[in-house]
Amino acid sequence: MAELADPLAGILHQVRHRPQAPALHWRGTRVTYGGLYERARRECDRIARLDSHPGEPVAVLADKSPEAVALILACLLLRRPFLLPSTALADTQLADLAAQAGCRQVLTPEGAPGRPLPPGREQRRTPPPGTTFMLTTSGSTGLPKVVPLEAAAVHRFAAWAAPAFGIGPGTPVLNYAPLNFDLCLLDVWASLARGAQVVLVDPERGLDGRYLLDLVLGYGVQVVQAVPMAHGLLADAAAARGADAPSVRHALFTGDVMPERTLSALPGLFPRARLYNVYGCTETNDSFVHEVPRAEARAAQGPPPIGTPLPGVRALVLDERGQQIDGAGAGELYVRTPFQSPGYLDAAKRAERFAGHPLGQDDGRWYRTGDLVERDAAGCLRLTGRADFQVKIRGTAVNTAEVERVLLKHPDVLEAGVAAVADPETGRRLVSAVHRAPGSGLNSLTLRGHLSRNLPRAAVPPVLRISDEPLAKTPTGKVDRGVLDHPAGGSDRRREAGNEPTAKGSPL
Repeated sequence: MAELADPLAGILHQVRHRPQAPALHWRGTRVTYGGLYERARRECDRIARLDSHPGEPVAVLADKSPEAVALILACLLLRRPFLLPSTALADTQLADLAAQAGCRQVLTPEGAPGRPLPPGREQRRTPPPGTTFMLTTSGSTGLPKVVPLEAAAVHRFAAWAAPAFGIGPGTPVLNYAPLNFDLCLLDVWASLARGAQVVLVDPERGLDGRYLLDLVLGYGVQVVQAVPMAHGLLADAAAARGADAPSVRHALFTGDVMPERTLSALPGLFPRARLYNVYGCTETNDSFVHEVPRAEARAAQGPPPIGTPLPGVRALVLDERGQQIDGAGAGELYVRTPFQSPGYLDAAKRAERFAGHPLGQDDGRWYRTGDLVERDAAGCLRLTGRADFQVKIRGTAVNTAEVERVLLKHPDVLEAGVAAVADPETGRRLVSAVHRAPGSGLNSLTLRGHLSRNLPRAAVPPVLRISDEPLAKTPTGKVDRGVLDHPAGGSDRRREAGNEPTAKGSPL
């Protein structure tokens, strides 16, 4: 049923043929496909009363809920492009993004309070023809960039994703990510297109591993896609309870580096699941996948490979001279996918990343990822760092992504972030922060010794902050490296190297 690759057509098919089937589970309630459609029709009526012309883009400011899913579905029904920014952004940022995307109207779901925004300062731009979703980048270097996705690209992705992970009528699929994340193209929209039942994780309880485990067990979830942190929370909760999740058949991790400690726990957590490392970005959607053998996961010797290209994806690896590497070798990764964006709305920013074939070998549009990779003789890729994470510390080249990788190799580290900040004496210095495993007692002396055994002296950060709480995140869920140099106060328990408490449990 190829037409069901179109999320809208697929959902309408469920409404016509399975109106009483569950579509969403949320806070103990069930929303059927028929009920979801009725909510979307009410939102269509509300949008029709706006002072706007048909097809004009709108901004949707919505935290996760069935009402938010219905509002997005209404935009799809009306063929209106819609911007989905993070609600965690400041009002001025949201206003600038809405202006850039050509959105005069900012909508919140039915029953939710509005959020008046100041006038936007960005130049208004017109989304490309056929645009549906407009997502945003993390904004780690300023205002997030708007990433338009054409309907055809979303359809092609859904056509691959749902059958690849066994998603069909009635399949319980866990949705952990916020609705503005590209991960939702799989665990919400591709899933609904195939008649699955989507178990929505309440974002207010997303850091509660016991709650996550209850959802997986209570609904018999078969597909879990989440960032490594969520898998770690699930694994810790299951270990504490002496439980596992035998219903899960496919477990995907994506969006960040998988710590060895978490990876090694997955075979026990999901005793019947196939495990996948999925690589991609907002601009290109999923590009590579590596199915991790269960024995390989248990051994967990470093982060798993990102694997090989998905069907239709093309990849190039160029060395530092810009020469193509055929076969085994290392360099920067360029990709071209059937699911990718035509480019940022801002043409100047688009030119930095989206361009023709870097060697002029075809007429397609390619995306420069900025990721450094190694490819083995079998064509399998492994991430080694970021081109833009290369810094000079006291004259020595250091890759901060490599420092993060070494930090994550420590069994008591759940999350890690490293950044280079300005220093009046040395020019640049490294700062780092880690989220340690509960009850581990990890301290900076132990961590410094671990780094010193695995890195050159210049790559060992002089500042090592250790937190019992998750690290601060950007609006798209990545570790916010821009605030690593600012210790949190209050209840966020952190310490710096050389400032150890005298006893366990002392204020940090």
